[in-house]
Amino acid sequence: MPVLLDLTHTSHTRARTGIQRVTRSLHATLGPDAVAITHDPHSRTWRPLEPWETAHLALESTAKKRGATWPLSAQLRGRFRRLLRPASSPSLSPRLSALLPSSGLLVPEVFSAQTAAALPALFAAAAGPRVAVFHDAIALKFPELTPPKTVARFPAYLVELLAFDGIAANSEDSRDTLRDYWRWLGVAHPPPVEAIPLGVDLPPSASVPDPQRSALNAQRLPTVLSVGSLEGRKNHLALLEACEHLWSTGARFELRLIGLAQPQTGRDALARLRTLQAAGRPLHYDGPATDAALAAAYAACAFTVYPSLIEGFGLPVIESLAHGKPCVCSARGALGESARGGGCLALASVDAPSLAAAVGRLLAAPAELASLAAAARARRFRTWPDYAAALTAWMRTVPRRN
Repeated sequence: MPVLLDLTHTSHTRARTGIQRVTRSLHATLGPDAVAITHDPHSRTWRPLEPWETAHLALESTAKKRGATWPLSAQLRGRFRRLLRPASSPSLSPRLSALLPSSGLLVPEVFSAQTAAALPALFAAAAGPRVAVFHDAIALKFPELTPPKTVARFPAYLVELLAFDGIAANSEDSRDTLRDYWRWLGVAHPPPVEAIPLGVDLPPSASVPDPQRSALNAQRLPTVLSVGSLEGRKNHLALLEACEHLWSTGARFELRLIGLAQPQTGRDALARLRTLQAAGRPLHYDGPATDAALAAAYAACAFTVYPSLIEGFGLPVIESLAHGKPCVCSARGALGESARGGGCLALASVDAPSLAAAVGRLLAAPAELASLAAAARARRFRTWPDYAAALTAWMRTVPRRN
């Protein structure tokens, strides 16, 4: 029996932030072992994805908005179905009911209050364990760096997770934070929380240096790459100040940023970026990028910097290492977990002076950079099929709770 895979948000957004990458990768990897479903707010039912939603999941997109959008035609279809449905009919569409029973329910997204209200009907339909993926508690730890709506919603979301049979956390740090929060609430019998690290797409050429490409890159300014959404907790302001200090003291390199700008918490970093560009600094901002463009950027850089203060996992760190490129990042929390296998210059603090010292050190020490690159290439990384296999294997061991 296949597992029900909730893609309510991801099937309606073109954004490719961390959670969307995880969700899309699970969908692609599980294939026929999962039935992709959504809660349709217009028909007010759970149903399998329609062809346009499935196609949406595979789009290579550089969308500049994270929100979910529904075409008018889909909205009208949903409302029409609701009008035709008897008032006493269940909250599952006939098409979904025909596919039951399932081997369980997997919810890899951070769900909305509207979706949470509809979950009981889905819980009743799932024959096996109901499991949610827990990404991070950033809204809890850094509310000042998080959009206000997310902060307001988050405590209720953490309580709603108690209804699941099990929680798969992305890291040990996320697992421990969730357990500690429930303990602080006084929850006597919470569901089990298992740390299952995420996977990564392995580039075919990651372990095979390209001499021609290396020779070409040697003729240019070295590129320092930073991949990640421009938002408060990602700490781009500190990175920009660090690079400005290095440029003002004669360092020769270019900084390239890739990622979607968060309109609220990323506003200051975007303004500082524009100011530095106007001053003629070698600073490039690509915005969001396709997977192909992202892979090309990793291939072309000397090393990466991920200045984030806190993560639930930190995919860009692992992606950088998988491409054989060292990464400067925090040594704390989940980022420290990713860094511990080698290939990273892990910092006790990611303030501007510490970042400037680390970037300047790698620019001035090709032998150290080469050593870190060799350590990165020597690592073995969990792929998305590995992650899906570990997640579903653990799901099968999770007992149903009342």
